[in-house]
Amino acid sequence: MIPGVPVLLFAFAAVLLLAVLVSSLAHRTILSTAVLFLVAGFLLGPETTGVLDITADSPIVATLAELALFTVLFTDGMRLGWADLRSAWRLPGRALGWGLPLTLVITALLAHYLVGLDWPEALLIGAVLAPTDPVFASALVGNERVPGRLRHLLNVESGINDGLALPFVILFLAVAAGSDDLHLTELGTELLLGVVIGVAVPWLALRLEKLRFFSASTQYEPLNALAIGLLVLALGTVTHANLFLAAFAAGITVATFGERQREAFAHFGELIAELFKLAALLVFGALISIGFLGEISWPGWVFAVLAIVVARPLALAVSFLGAHLSRAEQFAAMWFGPKGFASVVYGLLVLQAGIPAGDEIFHLVALTIVLSIVAHSSTDVVVARIFDPATTPAWYEKLRQASHDRRARRTPDRNQHRRP
Repeated sequence: MIPGVPVLLFAFAAVLLLAVLVSSLAHRTILSTAVLFLVAGFLLGPETTGVLDITADSPIVATLAELALFTVLFTDGMRLGWADLRSAWRLPGRALGWGLPLTLVITALLAHYLVGLDWPEALLIGAVLAPTDPVFASALVGNERVPGRLRHLLNVESGINDGLALPFVILFLAVAAGSDDLHLTELGTELLLGVVIGVAVPWLALRLEKLRFFSASTQYEPLNALAIGLLVLALGTVTHANLFLAAFAAGITVATFGERQREAFAHFGELIAELFKLAALLVFGALISIGFLGEISWPGWVFAVLAIVVARPLALAVSFLGAHLSRAEQFAAMWFGPKGFASVVYGLLVLQAGIPAGDEIFHLVALTIVLSIVAHSSTDVVVARIFDPATTPAWYEKLRQASHDRRARRTPDRNQHRRP
């Protein structure tokens, strides 16, 4: 067994049990089960209490990161069937088509001019921090009092932008590593092969099930998509294809051609993905310490804060021009772009790649994620109350009334200016 795995397994099981016991309380308050795993990893890490003997180059870190990202991208891809793209796509399309690349570019500008990273590394950290995670905005996404279109926007956007940011991460990581034309050609082949495997394997499996010789029982039906995912993972590993694009493409293919299989796997798949997410957060927290954060310069801290409070809000403000969202809805969408699981794993991939600026990038990514998790997971319940008339804060009602009065004063009375 890999060294350190028994202790890690025991720690994960104990924290998971605690998370289950407090999950109902967490749903009603600012407490977050995801933050619980991050804090537990921090407290158990090698530079805090030393219970978990984990370093960035530990085999378990790379293995867990790879499996976790594959699982999450596979389940995320299942939210992206062509039928879903055609229905209710206007607002998520703005956030993904405009908001994601603009967030990447603004974050890269901050990294280049504030921290001094070269453009390849700046663009890489922009791609790593571009995805969002709905786990840390669960009070909004799961609250029926929040407008449906806002919940749909946040849920669809965060479920898809992990996979959309992936090609940019891979490309900029290759450029930052100084890959020559030969290596870039190999990279392109790996990406293409990943897409081919991700489309071909599920399509053939779903076609087989439609033959009169085969039929999945109700008991085994949820395992159909799991078997497809495992087959894609195995075949991608053997052929050295890009596993992550293969996973995302496979999920999309199942969602497009196997609606029944997607529905059967949905709940089961979400639970598997959630377990991997929480395990990755525990390991990520173990790599962080007070000394680790103290190694970051003050421009790095400024970058992390601005990456949260400027990059996404500014990007979505541009994306939502003419979208006719209410101010409360636009504010919530702009603010709730929490950095979470995808950024954690992409940051670990950058660290494992061994590029010259990899350690600095990982420090900045880790700091931004920690600040984002603390800020967003502690404000989701507060912001959700704005949309509930029974719990709307008095300060927000006064602010909304003052804004309404200002607009009324600026708008001339048409009856006064009407010509006789």
